[in-house]
Amino acid sequence: MMKSINVGLLGIGTVGGGTYAVLTRNQEEISRRAGCAITMKMVADKDLARARRIVGAAAAVTADGHEVVRHPDIDIVVELIGGTGIARDLILEALGRGKHVVTANKALLAQHGNEIFAAAQERDLMVAFEGAVGGGIPIIKSLREGLAANRIEWIAGIINGTSNFILSEMREKGAGFADALKEAQRLGYAEADPTFDVEGVDAAHKLTIMAAIAFGIPMQFPAVHVEGIAKLTREDIRYAEELGYRIKLLGMAKRRAAGIELRVHPTLIPSRRLIASVEGVMNAVMVKGDAVGQTLFYGAGAGAEPTGSAVVADLLDVARTLTADPEHRVPHLAFQPDRLSDIPILPVAEVETACYLRMRVQDRPGVLADVTRILADCGISIEAMVQKEPHAGEEQVDIIMLTHLTVEKQVDAAIARIERLPVVSGGVTRIRLEELN
Repeated sequence: MMKSINVGLLGIGTVGGGTYAVLTRNQEEISRRAGCAITMKMVADKDLARARRIVGAAAAVTADGHEVVRHPDIDIVVELIGGTGIARDLILEALGRGKHVVTANKALLAQHGNEIFAAAQERDLMVAFEGAVGGGIPIIKSLREGLAANRIEWIAGIINGTSNFILSEMREKGAGFADALKEAQRLGYAEADPTFDVEGVDAAHKLTIMAAIAFGIPMQFPAVHVEGIAKLTREDIRYAEELGYRIKLLGMAKRRAAGIELRVHPTLIPSRRLIASVEGVMNAVMVKGDAVGQTLFYGAGAGAEPTGSAVVADLLDVARTLTADPEHRVPHLAFQPDRLSDIPILPVAEVETACYLRMRVQDRPGVLADVTRILADCGISIEAMVQKEPHAGEEQVDIIMLTHLTVEKQVDAAIARIERLPVVSGGVTRIRLEELN
């Protein structure tokens, strides 16, 4: 047996507690797999009482993360503090001191991953981050290793449980966004400030990381086009359903000839696709590879033990490779660092999708002809159309159109012209549509 490997944990909140529980409960299995014992030697957390309550006398406890990072006996530092402030400083210091790092911090990697991986590379160290995307779903390992033979064509992911739960509530109960959000907060699925989740930022962090691994590009979080779910109405969810679609907040990374599409937004998905039936706080990621075709990864996208499961798997990986030559390790972003591609990220105006368009128009002859003429002028063809009956005494009626694949800027131009028609009241609602086939 090799010597025991000592781990220092930064942050023993929800995920930290789950990681500690999984590591201690499955100690025997883990050492059989790793060929050595992996021991939690030190824990840093501002809440000393909580830390002591969780670890008892099994590990040293401190309020100062620097103490863990600087301790000569610690081999691997696990960062579960979150955020992009102190977490970044501690990770860079750990790497500077020759320690491998495991983290579940998606915001940090999406925004500062390039710098962190370069620092690790320089010193032949590993940064493992399975817990950063999709909770317990082993999507990073699958993209980096399991699908390494493939040219990845696209990734489509439901990668934020909070917004998926809200959309499920809106669909199942006919609730409005505000009420569904309140319910998510009551159940503890949404934070008091849910901005990151409902505005799509959290999903964009995760998409940034997956795209880097899938396409061999640097992390480019600022280039992701991000739209949240706060403006969705129950009408749109109902109309989508009638047309055979479900609306999901989807993260999409797609390889095109001119560059890569990176976008997070509400999306109509055909109800018959397996991923459309992912409800509540669950996550799912579809990956299309040229050789393997479509694969689907499904599971708990958050939570103490699901994410802890990913963190401990990373610890195992690092423990196994401590004895391996650095050249023989899997590169952080799956591609050799000197072979990353500078293929551009396409601006959203160049993105190509089908669309759902909804507009309220006056119920009189010739209106439809005006709208379809504008669409034809802008090179947009219509796949399906529904005109709702006006309610008694109403002068206005909803028209819903599904378009064929169209470049975004053409749709923008068409919407601007339609909104100027005197017979159209209010704005045109546009939701992108992905067939995922």
